Amino acid sequence: MLYTVGEMAKVLGVPASTLRYYDNEGLLPCVKRSKGGIRLFTDKDYEWIKMIECLKKSGLSIKEIKALIEMINRGDASLSERLELFRSHKKAVEKQIADMQETLRLLEFRCWYYEEALKDGTDSRVSALPIEEIPEPYKSVKQKMYIADEES
Repeated sequence: MLYTVGEMAKVLGVPASTLRYYDNEGLLPCVKRSKGGIRLFTDKDYEWIKMIECLKKSGLSIKEIKALIEMINRGDASLSERLELFRSHKKAVEKQIADMQETLRLLEFRCWYYEEALKDGTDSRVSALPIEEIPEPYKSVKQKMYIADEES
């Protein structure tokens, strides 16, 4: 089936200008055009655009996506290079996820902290709690937040 820019944009849930931008940047080398110059997208183009969106969300730049397209255009000779790109990027995303999980734990600790402070009407008690009295899920967060006494 063939789709116009507007139809494909609607299916993808992106502005039509995004698809035009991708095309102008050379990210959609296989998109056909009608005799009148109208872009015509296929189901295969849909898959590729979903891949572009995924790569962008994961932090790959337009320049890096263009490099991937160049690799793909070189054919099977670039398979190991493409695999290395995805492995490397996968590691970077895993690091981002781990960093965000650490951030989430800190936010959860702070939510607990202020919930306790609100119960008391002050944060005096909760700020003075020794590490042994901090609930288990938050102990490691609390420990990472402060320089150990023996280092001072």
